[in-house]
Amino acid sequence: MQVKVQPIQEEAVCASSVQLQGSNNVLHSAGAGTRRPRLRFPSGCGNRKELQEQHKAAWENCDSYRWVKFLLCSDDVRLVFDRFPPAGSNTGIGKTTAIELAKRGARVILACRSKQRGEAALQDVKRESGSNQVVFMQLDLASLKSVRSFAENFLKTEPRLDILVNNAGVLLIGRTEDGFGLMFGVNHLGHFLLTNLLLDRLKECGPSRVVNVSSAAHNWGRVDFDCLNTHRDLRVGTTGLDCFGIYGDSKLCNALFTHELAKRLKGTKVTCYSLHPGSILTELQRNQSTTVQLILKNIERFFFKTPLQGSQTTLHCALQEGIEHLSGGYFSNCTAKNVYAKARDDAASKKLWEISERFCGI
Repeated sequence: MQVKVQPIQEEAVCASSVQLQGSNNVLHSAGAGTRRPRLRFPSGCGNRKELQEQHKAAWENCDSYRWVKFLLCSDDVRLVFDRFPPAGSNTGIGKTTAIELAKRGARVILACRSKQRGEAALQDVKRESGSNQVVFMQLDLASLKSVRSFAENFLKTEPRLDILVNNAGVLLIGRTEDGFGLMFGVNHLGHFLLTNLLLDRLKECGPSRVVNVSSAAHNWGRVDFDCLNTHRDLRVGTTGLDCFGIYGDSKLCNALFTHELAKRLKGTKVTCYSLHPGSILTELQRNQSTTVQLILKNIERFFFKTPLQGSQTTLHCALQEGIEHLSGGYFSNCTAKNVYAKARDDAASKKLWEISERFCGI
């Protein structure tokens, strides 16, 4: 069944005489502006001030960048959220996105490493969304064996897959079960294998989508293929600077993976997108030192989005109609953005795909 999405029209107030003005009255369109639309009241409107305050509060509470509301007109949509602590479907934007999609009638599969945390998230999502169409399946992206086991279990039990959201992200130096650098293995390689194992089902259920949550950190990233071949990691080093550098590298891998995937999906009914969710108030930094956490906590009060705000671009890429021609593109604040040449390099994306295939044994 095709996923159909339409904006929810704003409720009429003051005898249907209050109108939104400006091009951003349908606020989820790609060309929508970032300013709050003005309200126009007829003469004699008795509760004008109250309505203005309500309108202002609704705008500010929803998203300082974009006011996004959706109605998902389908009751037969399966969505997969993968996660690896700390930023997956049991915390942060992954969990919030799952709640928002479940509210809209989608059947949502939460894929989480920790059974205890995953089951707790499952109850939270069910309670906050009011939906029982939410399922937990265990998945550890730091283990290729676990990824294969999850895919096998999913394909046996779920007849449809309409949208795959690769949301997981880790900011931590370490090694995966298979000996890869932790951020390379979790942030890219696990997603790569999972997507490929589920690709036939996505094609069968088309039109369908793959959404890869990247980051603006890809701008400082690089992909050192010699280092990958030699050390099975994106770069060598254990300092805090190295940690952030490797994170940026892994996010560049997300953008390159999406770029190459779009080329390989031409002629099918599957499209794919990568995105920057914004700087989010999540647990991404929980594995960092106390000093780093303290610095980030003070910064985030002024510059970071809430998980609800940060989930809006993921929802846009997953649900918005009319963006199919932008497959392979990169989004931020619900808008397609230009990226540096290194994030759309045909040779690099092809080479990354091939080395990822070799590492995954596919």
